[in-house]
Amino acid sequence: MKGQILQMLLIALLATLAGCGSSQHEATERYVLIANNTKVPYWQAAIVGFNRAGRSMNVKTEVAGPENYDPKVQHEELQKLIQQKPTGILISAGDSKLIQPDINAAIEQGIPVITIDSDVQDSKRLFFIGTDNYRVGTMGGRIVAEQLKGKGNVVFYTMPAQPNLYDRLHGYQDTFAAYPALKTTRVIDTKGNASIAFDMTKEVLQNGADKVDAFVCLESTSCAEVADVLEREHVTNKVVIAMDSAPRTLVGIQKGIITATIGQKPFTMGFFGLKMLDDIHHHNPGTLDRKWSEHFFSPIPSFVDTGATLIDESNVHVFLTALQSETEK
Repeated sequence: MKGQILQMLLIALLATLAGCGSSQHEATERYVLIANNTKVPYWQAAIVGFNRAGRSMNVKTEVAGPENYDPKVQHEELQKLIQQKPTGILISAGDSKLIQPDINAAIEQGIPVITIDSDVQDSKRLFFIGTDNYRVGTMGGRIVAEQLKGKGNVVFYTMPAQPNLYDRLHGYQDTFAAYPALKTTRVIDTKGNASIAFDMTKEVLQNGADKVDAFVCLESTSCAEVADVLEREHVTNKVVIAMDSAPRTLVGIQKGIITATIGQKPFTMGFFGLKMLDDIHHHNPGTLDRKWSEHFFSPIPSFVDTGATLIDESNVHVFLTALQSETEK
């Protein structure tokens, strides 16, 4: 008899706990991640993190944004999304000036917006989750200076409209200021198109391979193309610093063509970003439309640094093993 009573109590307790867990989220909750270049490995990793967090909380998740770098399309999709009034928006800015008014409009309508990867600092977004991009630039700058012994010509690949890439370039250039013989000879706008990086690298080499000592890529797609051109043209002894841990970049490090890459954590940005949106939805700070970064008793942070890791020949095998393990899940 006692055993039956204990069993009944246990069943009742489990039912109560299950009820508490399921009542935390409503069936109408819908969170959206908006990015650029959604098909590249970097954003695929962020999407995996975002969706995994959604499944763990049993909430609806959606992904929006252009498959290729197109800030105008991202802007248009964000405007349409705001009209649908989702529960929360996680966004990486393709062009911060273009989408700033959209983010402000969403906040004014009570839709929480958190930026990841590429920030819109002057907007009303709640806070930013991502990498300390200026620090990434100084990290890469020190590697270039060390590899070139403080002297040489450097070519950069970037997309000037993205604030995160601007911060990285700024970090590099501030580091180079301590080395007068280290020169930035060209800054190439890839427009988010890997083929432009390929073509421009060929052009740089045609103008004289000996005129460039280092190639630095401030986003994830360019350096695999740079490495491809260098390998095809049998150009060696160049310093190549990449961003992120795309498979082709890691293979380039294994081959000895890419010197190193600075790996971010897009999975963490997507995963933690959704967790934070959900927390804000269920524990509303009272009003979204205020400068929380200037509020001394703010319940939310201004910036969450997800970290960055240097990957070179000494540890690339660790990341390739982790990538294979994650792909097999």
